Amino acid sequence: MSASAGVTRLTSDELKQRVISNTGEDGHLKNKAFDLDARTVAILGKRHQISKNFGFTSMLSFSTTVLVSWEAFAVTFQGGLVNGGPSTLVYGLIFSFFGSLATAASLAEMASISPTSGGQYHWVALLAPHKYAISFSWFAGWITAFMRIAVTASVAFLAATMIQGLIILNYPDTYTPEQWHGTLMYWAVTLVIVFINIFGIRFLPHIETLALILHVSFFFCILVPLVHLAPRSSSEFVFKSFANNGGWKSDGVSWCIGLLTSTYAFSGVDGASHMAEEVDNAAIVVPQTMIWSIIVSGVLCFGMSIAILFSIGDVTAALETPTGFPIIEIFFNATKSYAATNAMVSALIISIFFSALGLLASGSRLIWAFARDDGMPFPHYFSHVDARFGIPVRAILWSAVLIALLGLINLGSTTAFNAMVSLALLGQYSTYVLPTIFILARRIHPGKNIPFGPWELGKWGIPINIFTIAFSFLTIAFNVLPPYFPVTAVNMNYAGVVFGVALIICGLLWLLRGKRHYAGPIREVMENGNVRSALLNCEIEPAHNREVHDTDKVA
Repeated sequence: MSASAGVTRLTSDELKQRVISNTGEDGHLKNKAFDLDARTVAILGKRHQISKNFGFTSMLSFSTTVLVSWEAFAVTFQGGLVNGGPSTLVYGLIFSFFGSLATAASLAEMASISPTSGGQYHWVALLAPHKYAISFSWFAGWITAFMRIAVTASVAFLAATMIQGLIILNYPDTYTPEQWHGTLMYWAVTLVIVFINIFGIRFLPHIETLALILHVSFFFCILVPLVHLAPRSSSEFVFKSFANNGGWKSDGVSWCIGLLTSTYAFSGVDGASHMAEEVDNAAIVVPQTMIWSIIVSGVLCFGMSIAILFSIGDVTAALETPTGFPIIEIFFNATKSYAATNAMVSALIISIFFSALGLLASGSRLIWAFARDDGMPFPHYFSHVDARFGIPVRAILWSAVLIALLGLINLGSTTAFNAMVSLALLGQYSTYVLPTIFILARRIHPGKNIPFGPWELGKWGIPINIFTIAFSFLTIAFNVLPPYFPVTAVNMNYAGVVFGVALIICGLLWLLRGKRHYAGPIREVMENGNVRSALLNCEIEPAHNREVHDTDKVA
């Protein structure tokens, strides 16, 4: 244990003993200053229930491929091209990168404090005011679970409809595309990733490492043909042009809506945190991989953005392609070859498929953790860890069912994918901003100590948290707007409606069940205050020191 500037570093076990030694005969805390420490120890006691299969390399691979940054950008850039034009795809991408990096840093610090599969709802339970910790944790848990399902659905939908786009390219005279075809392909993709997540779990770290190698290799395999074969756009078009083709009266609104493309390229940064209980040395490895995955993704994504804009050729032809994906038209226009185009698009599909694979694993671990904490209906059923595979198979299957149901959106709207993307980002940043607000409040409020883990932001914490909150609210505000105006039943962005319904359902479940049965991931500490009995049975991984304040000590 070492101390400096009024701060002491304690191991996890020392923190546990410090809390227990400051409880009375009735087991209650003698000093409320130790409340946060007690919550920290209770949450850390949630570990050791799933086999640890990931190290730094495989976790970095997982975190980077889950983001599927440059591939997602290449497939969805048309949204930014319509609203904002090249300026959104260049400068908006830079803005989104720094916003996503700040968000990743804020979340990484909390993941170091509490490296558990619960992620956001655990951090909220830890950092929120004692009076509201349980209720806010409940809502954070449900919204995060809903968001992880939506993100996985959007990526699986991308893979499926890209396959459909290739069929349209290769059989333009004999194939008549229908929306239900895309839904069937989407369900097929979902079935495959479920199968691999269950029966291939022992190979998942190796699969993720392979995915990272392909992620980087495919980037150059696609970049080189675009640079050398495609017609060249002018620098003025790439760096100075603006477009407002969505029908919005305000160019500023149009530009901000176009940010959806850039922000989506970095979506899912919290994915690594939900795998924390399967990672060795998680309090350091998970935060590091969250940061490095954003940096790597940002570099690749910016390179792809510039390459696409310089190689786009006829913008109108690209946007009006019958395949539904301008990138397919750009590939074909550059290579003049069906075989080359098929190969380049297949590379995108493979990378996107790997992302969906990791996203399902991450989302199912969150649902499992939430069920373990009694947040889900039938908690004992969904918190079950399969003895054969050492993973929560039931949580994986339930996640797959929900993902399959979201595919029905595609049957009713031509902008279904936009709705899925908006839904994913809306839920994602709602869960990011909540714990960030709480940790910022503790930073600026005197006496509100934070038991930092081994990875922390230090003096940069306040500005980074503030930027994260501002970026999150900006993303939330503009992701409920439709991509086109005037709004019709067909082009309507239903993300806000679906998210609103999800919040209503969450509220009803809280009143009917959660308020009476849910006590969060720190049930024993929050429910009856008997801290001693709750913490004596906690087994904590004693990996790293935690920061506490000397002023909290009892003389």
